[in-house]
Parts: sequence; structure tokens; C-alpha cells
Amino acid sequence: MIRAVIVMNTQGKPRLTKFYDFQPPEKQQEMIRKVFGVLCNRPENVSNFIQADDIFGPDCKIVYKHLATLYFIFVFDSSENELAMLDLIQVFVETLDRCFKNVCELDVVFNFNKMHTILNEIILGGQVLETSSEEVMKAIEEISRLEKSTSAVSLIPKAVSGKLGR
Repeated sequence: MIRAVIVMNTQGKPRLTKFYDFQPPEKQQEMIRKVFGVLCNRPENVSNFIQADDIFGPDCKIVYKHLATLYFIFVFDSSENELAMLDLIQVFVETLDRCFKNVCELDVVFNFNKMHTILNEIILGGQVLETSSEEVMKAIEEISRLEKSTSAVSLIPKAVSGKLGR
């Protein structure tokens, strides 16, 4: 099971956090600080896999990818494959690149709702739903289309809205 997904910048500021098992906010912040402490002290030429028993409990691992000014971090237990998680990070990043045309930290900050929607199309409740960037993009485009069509629907009939000056 995937325990958490964290996107943070190189200064340790979390830009997206999603914990799939309940943790109080204080504990989440402590975990994020510890993860950043581990990541910022790692050399560039080492593995992207870290045993995280001391941070997240027994049998937990971290896989991460450092791209530009962001760390994409997945925390998972032994039921998940390390390479599959690294590939899932790649699917997540590719989908973000398609949505935002070269994703950067500002895209993450100002489009957090879309980021969560994309993540929810890939992972739900700690379980992997979709591993294809193309399928995720189709779902995101459909959601966007539905949002646009429902925002165009007025709840007030035109006859009444004309009298109210709308």
C-alpha cells in the first residue's frame, strides 16, 4: 500500500501532501521534516530508494525523484514494488507535464486542486488505479469538460434572473 505522496521543493517546503493512513497534522509535519532531512543530505550519485522504518514505521520505504526544484516522494510498504513506484512517479510527472506544459513549482502552488485530481486518478486510498498517462489525461479532460458544462448551468430560471437584474 502507498502510505503517502509528498511533493516538496528543495528548501523543504511541502507543495503537495497526501497521506493515505491517518496521521495527525503535527505528526505529518514531523515526518515531512525528517524526509527532507534525509533527502537534502543524500549525494546525487546514490539510489533513489530509502528504507524509512525510523520515519514511517516498520517495513516502509521511500522512493523519490528530484526534478528541477521539486522532490516527488512516494512512501510505501513491502506490498509494493520499488521499481513500480519509481515508474508511478514518472507517470505522475508526465501527466503533470502534459497538463501544465513543463510543470514547475508555481504550477504546483497555483493549481493544487488539479494536482490532487490528477493524483486521485492515479492513486486512490493508497492503491494504484491507473498507470497510463494517456488514460489519466483522458479522465482529467473529461472532468474539465464536465466542470465547464456544469458551471454554465444556472440554478435560477432565466425568467427569474431577468427580474433580479442578473
